This record gives sequence, C-alpha cells and structure tokens, in this order.
Amino acid sequence: MRSKYIIKELLREITTRLKNANIERASREAQLLLMAFLDKDELWLISNQSSEVANEAELFTWVARRVKNEPFEYITNSVSFYSEEFFIKEGALIPRPETELLIDEVVKTFPDFQTKFTFVEVGVGSGIISIILAQKYKNAKFIAVDISQAALEIAAVNIKKFDLQERIELRLGSLLDEVSEKIDYLVSNPPYIEDGVLLESNLSYEPQNALFGGKVGDEIIQQLLDEVLKREIKFFSCEIGYDQEDKIRNYLINKTYTSLEFYKDYSDFDRGFTLKV
Repeated sequence: MRSKYIIKELLREITTRLKNANIERASREAQLLLMAFLDKDELWLISNQSSEVANEAELFTWVARRVKNEPFEYITNSVSFYSEEFFIKEGALIPRPETELLIDEVVKTFPDFQTKFTFVEVGVGSGIISIILAQKYKNAKFIAVDISQAALEIAAVNIKKFDLQERIELRLGSLLDEVSEKIDYLVSNPPYIEDGVLLESNLSYEPQNALFGGKVGDEIIQQLLDEVLKREIKFFSCEIGYDQEDKIRNYLINKTYTSLEFYKDYSDFDRGFTLKV
C-alpha cells in the first residue's frame, strides 16, 4: 500500500474530493488546505510539486472535515483579521471581514491613541477586537467579557500570543454584570440574528449563542443600550444586523443622548452604529 503522495497528486486528489462535495473554489481551497497543513506559502507549493508528503492520512482527515462543510478556519485553527493571524477553534465565532469596520468606527470616533480610557468589550469571542484596539490604544485598559468559558480560553491564547496579558483582562459573565468599573468606551459584536432563522450549514459548527440574539434578534443590543444610558458610558460602538437600524432608532426615540451614527458594510448594508451619550 502506497504511503506517500507528491504535492501535485495531493492537490488533484483533494480538489476532486472537494468538488464532489460541491465546495466552491475547490481547487483554491485544496491549495490553501495543503499550505496550512504543511505550513508553507504558495510560492513553495508551486516550486515543490514533486515533493513527497508522508503523513497524508492526517491531511485527508482535514479534507474529510471540509467535505462535511466544517469551516476552513476551524480545521486549520487559524483566521486572518485586520492583517494579523489569530488562533481559532470551535467555541468562538469565526471573525468576519465586516467586523474590521467596527475597529475603524472606534478609531474614527475616538482617534486619541494616547488615551487612558477603560474599554470594555462584551462578547469577546476569540479576542480579536480587544487585541487590535489594544495595539492601537497603548495606554488604555481593556476588560473583555463573555458568557462562554470556551471562548475565553481561545481569547486567552490570542492575548498571550500578542503579549497583552497585562492590558486585557478576561471575565466570565453576562453583558456588564461583572464590570463595576467606570467604562469610557463600550464595544460589542453581539449576537443579533432572530431566533429560528435558518442559516447555512457551516454556521452549525459555530457557537449558536454568539449568533442568535433572541426572539426578535436585537434584544441583547437593547439591553446594552439600556446599560450605556443608565451608566452614562460616553461611547458605544456596536455591530448590528442589516435590517436593524430602524428598530434601534425607534428604541432610542424617547431616550436622551448626544448623537447616533450608523455605518455600512462593503455591500452597502447597515452594519453597526456608534452612540455618544
């Protein structure tokens, strides 16, 4: 029984298996899977088509997981966000490119990178938002909260990778229940999908409590808005669903605040807002 494949043969075999499973861009995904498995870049892959790969059985385990539509990022334990590479696995939501806009919104709202503000993130997930913001606001303190211990463990790996253990404190809890300190800036990418909505099959691998926000979808956002107004948190930047702008405006219609601005994503859909109290 053959125990070794060469790169060229592996790419052909992986592509075939992915195509048979109706995976889009099968050829490109075959390349990306093999690059991640071998920890090599594309130039190396192109230049070493005749190189042998001895542990192909483990590689085909990766392929089998992708055939079942498991997200690529969970298989490779890696995700790119804001030009950085982060550790990811089941237990934390996979960061989306649109969430980079939330970072940009915070920077646009408060461009003083020397501030000693206390930032709080609700729903830290893999830690990517707090980490990128901590890299920008080097004098600020960060408290990152999540209801999932699994997510906090993933965030801790990434925080350690970027040597930010002294500046980002992780806490297990719901919303702001575990944060008694004065908060200058609240940021969140909360669950905001309406309960019962049918999602793509690959999303079944992701933590459902990070996706579904309640019967209507924006219940958690409303709870956070209540906390922001009650505690007079000066800034609140939050990601939302594409159809939630009117709901949020209506919820705040009789509330007192300084300003409310919405921003759009790359497809020109509503993606988030910043509230100034």
